[in-house]
Amino acid sequence: MPGGGFVKLPNGSVVVALVLPRPGGAGGPVRVLVHAANRARALTRLRNLGLRAVYLRGNSHPPTPDEVTAVLHHPDGLLWRGAPQDAEELWHPIRALLRGA
Repeated sequence: MPGGGFVKLPNGSVVVALVLPRPGGAGGPVRVLVHAANRARALTRLRNLGLRAVYLRGNSHPPTPDEVTAVLHHPDGLLWRGAPQDAEELWHPIRALLRGA
């Protein structure tokens, strides 16, 4: 399962993309996008939501420009959708993922 990556934005903040197992084990993995001030804070935001085993190792699968746009336009700055990505599936707020756990 690919790990993820990050993109540093011109204002200094970052967008981190990770592929994680779906909470509760039902279904396949999910791709999660997080917008934060830096990589450490992005991972802390996920850990604070209960996703404890979250690590970013390397930058092999950074977010695409479309993913960056999606997370920047979301008020929470946290989105997810199934992985591998289905072009038909829309991005969901993180609450929808955690509700099913």
